[in-house]
Amino acid sequence: MDKVVSTPAEAIAGISAGMSLAVGGFGLCGIPSVLIQALHEAGVDGLEVFSNNCGVDDWGLGILLKDRRIRRMVSSYVGENKEFARQYLQGELEVELTPQGTLAERLRAGGAGIPAFFTQTGVGTQVAEGGMPWKYAADGSVEIASPPKEVRRFDWNGRPHEFVMEEAIVADFSLVRATVADRHGNLIFHKSARNFNPLAAMAGRVCIAEVEHLYDAGELDPDKIHLPGIYVQRVLPISRAQVREKRIEKRTVRPRVVPAGAGSEDLESMDGDF
Repeated sequence: MDKVVSTPAEAIAGISAGMSLAVGGFGLCGIPSVLIQALHEAGVDGLEVFSNNCGVDDWGLGILLKDRRIRRMVSSYVGENKEFARQYLQGELEVELTPQGTLAERLRAGGAGIPAFFTQTGVGTQVAEGGMPWKYAADGSVEIASPPKEVRRFDWNGRPHEFVMEEAIVADFSLVRATVADRHGNLIFHKSARNFNPLAAMAGRVCIAEVEHLYDAGELDPDKIHLPGIYVQRVLPISRAQVREKRIEKRTVRPRVVPAGAGSEDLESMDGDF
């Protein structure tokens, strides 16, 4: 089955106000920026988003957040997005902060048909006991707090331990970025850009993948496939310019050290070293 679509607008067809989205990426690495931009241009709002974080102020999910298109986030951390922090603390955005490994497993469980699972992560904290602020009121008080979760004791590794139950995530749509795909939706990710993308893809009832390189069915080595096409419903090839548009969340560089007595010719010869 050929799953390729021609335009971003065609790719996001059916996503409407109030729906839930599982979005791949980590920081700005591996984010489906073309699909996010298409959603922004389409004016879709009232979204609930499951994603490790919310981009930065002017890129990724941050552009949706800035224009109040997101009503609720389920994330692991705020990161470098000051607007994310401001909306949460001022009661404009509901945020369910979730341990990163737990979020990953909740997404994977949703795609695997597992309704819930038990983990030790969060036992003895507000994650399990409840009371974590999900939404603040305008006066700074807590308007919505997390409910307590079921905690059970199991014999594990020769000793009794307490585990908290976490429910799986299933989203209306998922948006991901892959480096390579074929027309059947089999995906390959590039190194760290793999991150949350396969998990987010699995959790969506409809998965939309924007891809950098497209191949015909049968051209990819089956042993190199990271995510089988059964999880993917739409494939959007993106342009070279869109592929090159990859931003760095926080750039850290070293000051250039110039050896004593170096002349201009020496400096030119050093350009390739930095």
